[in-house]
Amino acid sequence: MAENKTKPTEVTVSSFIDAITDETRRADAKALVKLMQSASGEKPKMWGPAIVGFGSHHYKYESGREGDSPIAAFSPRKAATVVYGVAGAESAAGLLAKLGKHTTGKGCLYIKKLSDIDPKVLSALVAKAITAKRART
Repeated sequence: MAENKTKPTEVTVSSFIDAITDETRRADAKALVKLMQSASGEKPKMWGPAIVGFGSHHYKYESGREGDSPIAAFSPRKAATVVYGVAGAESAAGLLAKLGKHTTGKGCLYIKKLSDIDPKVLSALVAKAITAKRART
């Protein structure tokens, strides 16, 4: 079985964020670090070359594939910032309707700018996703 590519690295989150050339995306990344650290109670750590993750949880699929992933995570990509694992649950639908301008796909949330959304709603989405993941482990 293939090994997971996304693993914790020794790169510091601050050096990764400081290297983001777009000022808005860099400021948004700093704000997301604070939001996710507060929601998770975990310190940020780089997972792979471009994912800022918080905490860790072990997963195992019915197929037998298993591994570890952050309990909360985001990646400030060029087109949009991706917030992982917050949009897939049915219970997220009500909050997503209140969030503001965003798109979703396969459990991920895509945000162009944090100023486009309500940070309190995002915080609630992240907290709900973290609670669900912790309940499964």
